[in-house]
Amino acid sequence: MKSNKIWLSSPHMGGSEKKYVAEAFASNWIAPLGANVTEFENDISQYISREVSFQSAALISGTAAIHLALRILDIQRNDYVLVQSFTFCGTSNPVYYEGAQIVFIDSEPDTWNMCPVALEKAILSLNGNPIRAIMPVHLYGMPAKMDEINAVAVKYGIPVIEDAAEALGSKYKNKSCGTFGDMAALSFNGNKIITTSGGGALASSNAAYIEQARFLATQARDEAPHYQHSQIGYNYRMSNVVAGIGRGQMEVLDLRVQQRRANNLRYRKYFEGIDGIRFQTEPSELYFSNYWLTCILINPEETGGIDREQVRLILQKNDIDSRPLWKPMHMQPVHSDAKFFGEGICEKLFEQGLCLPSGSNLTDEDFERIFSVLNTIFKK
Repeated sequence: MKSNKIWLSSPHMGGSEKKYVAEAFASNWIAPLGANVTEFENDISQYISREVSFQSAALISGTAAIHLALRILDIQRNDYVLVQSFTFCGTSNPVYYEGAQIVFIDSEPDTWNMCPVALEKAILSLNGNPIRAIMPVHLYGMPAKMDEINAVAVKYGIPVIEDAAEALGSKYKNKSCGTFGDMAALSFNGNKIITTSGGGALASSNAAYIEQARFLATQARDEAPHYQHSQIGYNYRMSNVVAGIGRGQMEVLDLRVQQRRANNLRYRKYFEGIDGIRFQTEPSELYFSNYWLTCILINPEETGGIDREQVRLILQKNDIDSRPLWKPMHMQPVHSDAKFFGEGICEKLFEQGLCLPSGSNLTDEDFERIFSVLNTIFKK
């Protein structure tokens, strides 16, 4: 990485990671599974658990976690899965791995996540077609309206798979994101709030689901002295080495949440008094976002013509990383034939939205540089 570039969200080690990785080397357990994997899973489970006990399976990615969740629910070809459109492709791609039919659901304006009203309209419009799963996303760490989404899911008897890839440390009603659905996917990619360089996990209060996930993730090998397989499996289990990084990262997770939220507050103070800027914001005290990324909307009708792309390009020219909000999945060429239900709220969010540098390792000097460049744009 270029040393003088300010990144959107770069890895931030806490110090203990080397110790756990060294333990993997000392034991010569340089392989999937091992003590670090077991302890990392325990750390995840204990962190997100509150009233109900949760278990987790450490995997190679959050996408793998979603794929296994679909397999566990026995999603078949021609089954329907309702997916939040405003998300990364890792949420939607696994639906295609299983040959199922995908239907995209619009966002609501409060959290930018799945709209419960559009969700129910989609269910009613599908006229009895087999809807086998609902997949909301806690976008950029902001909890979705899980009470309303779950009420629709219960009403129609449809399982919920939470994409909590960006929301470790976020809470709704003091309950951790990733604990509202039947299963949840977490991500530890290099840019996430904590990282194992790559990696993810599947979490659930259903122990049988996690047992099945671990079985499928290790090539679905049957109990036998030889290699025997009665199901198709996957090589999805996390390495004992990278799980050591995860153990160290879990020790600083709460600090990372504090640092990300402090970044968010710093940006809010900077933009006070500047017209046309709106933040992704917790709708009420019931919501607690880790603010993994600080995201803003830039309305050129109120900023004197300054738009999202102008800001992004000027930051880029000054070696400051930023990016547009996710392009909705229903707008992607690969999903041109998919159904979409909603009012196009996520399209407007994409048009105006920008993710600002949000790493927990940003320094005062980094912020001075970011704000200096923004001053040239907003004439502050």
